[in-house]
Amino acid sequence: MVLAQPSLAGEMAMAAAGPPAWTPADSASLYGLDGWGDPYFSVNARGHVLVQPQGERGGSLDLVDLVQGLQGRNLSLPLLIRFDDILEDRLERLHAAFARAIAQYGYAGRYQGVFPVKCNQQRHVVEQLVESGRRWHFGLEAGSKAELLIALSLLDDPEALLICNGYKDQRYIETAILARRLGRQPVVVIEQADEVERIIRASQELGAAPFLGIRAKLSTRSTGRWGSSVGEKAKFGLSIPDVLATVEALRQADLLGDLKLLHFHVGSQINDIAVLKDALQEAGQIYLQLVRLGAPMGFLDVGGGLGIDYDGSRTATAASTNYSLQNYANDVVATVRECCEPHGIPLPTLVSESGRAIASHFSVLVFDVLGRSGVPGTVPPLQANEPLIVRNLRDTLAGITGLLEERGSEAIARSSDTTPAATLEAGDVPPLERLQEAWNDAIKFRDDALAAFRLGYLSLPERAMAEQLSWACAEAIAGQLPASGPIPEDLRALRAALASTYYANLSVFRSAPDTWAIDQLFPVMPIHRLNERPDRLGSFADLTCDSDGKLARFIDRGQVKPLLELHELKPGEPYWIGLFLAGAYQEVMGNLHNLFGSTDAVHIRLGAGGGYRVDHVVRGNTNAEVLEAMEHDPELLLERLRVASEAAIGRGDLRISEVRRLMDHLETSLRQTTYLQS
Repeated sequence: MVLAQPSLAGEMAMAAAGPPAWTPADSASLYGLDGWGDPYFSVNARGHVLVQPQGERGGSLDLVDLVQGLQGRNLSLPLLIRFDDILEDRLERLHAAFARAIAQYGYAGRYQGVFPVKCNQQRHVVEQLVESGRRWHFGLEAGSKAELLIALSLLDDPEALLICNGYKDQRYIETAILARRLGRQPVVVIEQADEVERIIRASQELGAAPFLGIRAKLSTRSTGRWGSSVGEKAKFGLSIPDVLATVEALRQADLLGDLKLLHFHVGSQINDIAVLKDALQEAGQIYLQLVRLGAPMGFLDVGGGLGIDYDGSRTATAASTNYSLQNYANDVVATVRECCEPHGIPLPTLVSESGRAIASHFSVLVFDVLGRSGVPGTVPPLQANEPLIVRNLRDTLAGITGLLEERGSEAIARSSDTTPAATLEAGDVPPLERLQEAWNDAIKFRDDALAAFRLGYLSLPERAMAEQLSWACAEAIAGQLPASGPIPEDLRALRAALASTYYANLSVFRSAPDTWAIDQLFPVMPIHRLNERPDRLGSFADLTCDSDGKLARFIDRGQVKPLLELHELKPGEPYWIGLFLAGAYQEVMGNLHNLFGSTDAVHIRLGAGGGYRVDHVVRGNTNAEVLEAMEHDPELLLERLRVASEAAIGRGDLRISEVRRLMDHLETSLRQTTYLQS
C-alpha cells in the first residue's frame, strides 16, 4: 500500500496558515496536568481548570467560576481554596488500597493509619480529618506538647491511635499516661535513649503507664531530598544496642508488657519503592525479634514517606515517585507478611503516618498577576544624525529581518518548481551560521555603545536607543530559530534572556516556603485561557523586598525548567495563576517576611445539582494583626502619626482635610489584608 504524500502546494498553504489552533488538551500536556492532576484536576472546553473533588466518582467545579463566586463573597486574592471532598477522598483511597492489598495477600491483620498533625495544624483541617476518618478509627500523630493537646481534644474515638513522637519531657509523658485513663489510646514512642528513665519514673509515680513504642534506626539508606534523615546519624531513633537496652530496662521496671509498637521512618517523599522494600524487610526482622524477647507488640508503624507525583512523570526523581498508592500498600502488606508468617508470629496491625499523600492535593492557592516586565525591544523611530554605533545596530536589525524575507522568497520560488529536487525546507528558517553572525555583530555594537556612554560620547537617550535595538535584534533572531534540532548555545540562551517577569500578588515565604528553602517543585499554571497558546516565557516575582522571593523553577516531566509558558496580559483583564499540591507543610511553615501574613482561606464542599457550599471561611491576617505579632501596638502607631500630623498642620505643611484623608487611609489599612488589592 502506497501512502499519498501531501503536495508541495499543500505544505505551503499549511505553512502560510501558521501553527495549528491551540486546544485545552495542549495546555494539559504542556503543564503536565494530565499527569499530576489525575484524578482531581483537568481542563474543560472553556480553557478553565476543572476540579473533580471526588475524582472519577463525579461532580466537578469550574475553578475560575468558583474564584469569581468567592470574590463576590468579599474574599480577595491571593486565596487558598481547600476542597474537603478531596481530603476525604484521599483517606478513602489510602484505606481502599490497603484493604485490596490485605485481601490479595491474605493478610491476617488490618491497617490503621494516623495523620501527622505537623503536616497541617489548621483547626478545620484536623477536625475534618478526624471526622472523615472515624469509620476507619483513623488517628493522629503528635510531635510536640501543643500538638498533643490538639490531638487529645479532638480524638474522642477510643480505638483511634494517638502516636506520640518528638522530644518528650516529664509533663509530656505524664499527660500521655493520664490520657490513657481518659479513654484515649496514646502510644508514647521512645525515640531517644534518655526518655526511658523518664517514662519509668512517671509510670511509677502515677501507678500507670501509656502504651509504648520504639523507633528504630534502620541501616537502610534512603534517596531523594530527605535521604540523610535516616541511618546511624538520624535525628531520632534507637540504635540496635539501644533497642536491646530499652527492652531490658522496661523488663526490669515491669513495663515490657506495655511495649506494643515498632516505628521506623525512611524519609519524607520516598521516590523509589526499592528503598521502602529494603526498610520493611529490616523492620520486619526487628519486629519479630522484639516478640521473641517477650514484648507483646501488635503494631508496626511504617512512618511517613508515602510520596506524591508532583510533576506527573512517574519517575524516581525528587518531584515524583516510581510507584502508585496501590504499589505502596501491596509492598507494605506483602513484605511484613513474608517476615512474620514463616516464624509463626501474629501479623501486626499496620500503621502509616502518610501526611503528604493525604493533604497535598486538597488545597489550591490562586493568586493574581499585577503586571509584567520584559526587555525594552520596541524599535525606536529613526532619528536625524544618529551616532554610528546606533546606526550599526539599526543596520544589523534590518539584516536579520531581511534574512527571513530572503528565505520566504526562496520558498515561494521552490513552490513553483516541479522538479524532484524542489523541496520545502523545514520552517524555512535562515541558516544558523548567519543568525549566529548577526547576533555576534549585535553584541559587539551593544558593547561599543556601553563603552561610548561610559566615556561620555553617547547621551542617555542614545544609549536607550542602542539598548532597544539590541533587544530588538535578539527578539528577531529568537523568532527565527527552529523549533527543534541543534542550536548554538549563544542562540539557545536568547529565549531565556527575552523572558518576562510576572509580578505575583503573593509572598513565597508565606505560602510556598519550601520552594525557597529546599527547592521544592509544585505545579504552577494559569487557571484560565488554556484554550489560547501561551506566547511568553516567564517566571514570577513576589511582593517581598527580597531577591529570593520568586518562583523560577517549574516542573517539566521529570526535569526542571527555569521558565514557564505564560500568556500576554490583556488590559483590564485579570490573569490568575494556581499553585497546586501544596496542602502539606506550606501553611504551617510560612513566615511573616516583610509582614505579609496568611491569605484568606475557604473550605469548599460539592453541593447538590453541581453546585458547591462554603463550609468555612478563614480570614487572612490584617496589617494590624501582623504588627501585633511583632509586638507593635497599632493604636500607639496611629497616635504617634496623629501627633505628627497636628504638628504639620501647625507648620502649614498639611491642611486639615489632608490629615483626615491620611488618617482614614491608615485606619483602613490596619483593617485590611496585607496583600495588594485591586
